[in-house]
Amino acid sequence: TAKQKVRIAEDGWNSRDPEKVSLAYTVDSQWRNRSEFPVGREQIKSFLERKWQKEREYRLVKELWAYSENRIAVRFAYEWHDESGQWFRSYGNENWEFDENGLMKTRFASINDLAIAKSERKLTWPSGRRPDDYPSLSQMGL
Repeated sequence: TAKQKVRIAEDGWNSRDPEKVSLAYTVDSQWRNRSEFPVGREQIKSFLERKWQKEREYRLVKELWAYSENRIAVRFAYEWHDESGQWFRSYGNENWEFDENGLMKTRFASINDLAIAKSERKLTWPSGRRPDDYPSLSQMGL
């Protein structure tokens, strides 16, 4: 289901494993992520490697917004800090389109960053998968 696809994507991204995450996309998948436009699994993998080198202690929550046929709209928030220790909460929306095999062939992301104090963090579970009983974006007011 759409809700399951969203959770599987969240779990993958929270693994911070570029190889694993890239396998959810078609070999010629097209992305728009901020000012980068990776095409294909290899470019996606390289993009994710750079991303998680910069965005340390990354924690992500995704939430289903809408779906129909082979498209899903998602909203998300993630927290991370840079090399200086400055924390950020990044908010965004994604539009996904899937091929006939269930792999994502397009991903368009719009993202905004907000500098926050460490004490303002809301996504504080241990590294990896978000626990099932951890609040959703809506429950946290994000």
